[in-house]
Amino acid sequence: MARGGIRVEVKSSRAVRASRRGSLPSKALKRGENSPFWMNFQQLKLDICDVFVFVGVWLDQIVYWVMSNEDVRDNPYLSPQHRGGIERQIGIRDSNIAAFEIYRAEASSIAESVREKGRRQTR
Repeated sequence: MARGGIRVEVKSSRAVRASRRGSLPSKALKRGENSPFWMNFQQLKLDICDVFVFVGVWLDQIVYWVMSNEDVRDNPYLSPQHRGGIERQIGIRDSNIAAFEIYRAEASSIAESVREKGRRQTR
């Protein structure tokens, strides 16, 4: 990273059926399927990152969310990952996905969203 640059962390997670046990392929689902699902974005290191890009993967669609460090830090769905550790995690579920809609970005605008959110963090 160049001096004064934006520190970006990219995390991805599969949308999996929350109610089904078994292998990942058997738990995979399509976007918009009427089934409880869960995605877990892990190992978030808030102290070394300005902007997070979360990539949610369904069988038929990929969704991107771009969040500033502050957006993540203040998010009610942020939780500790390990007792006493410095890493955090965010779980996106069918029950809370609407709360993340404001952070959604199209693939073609991810870089612009990162720059916009990063400028606010590095001031």
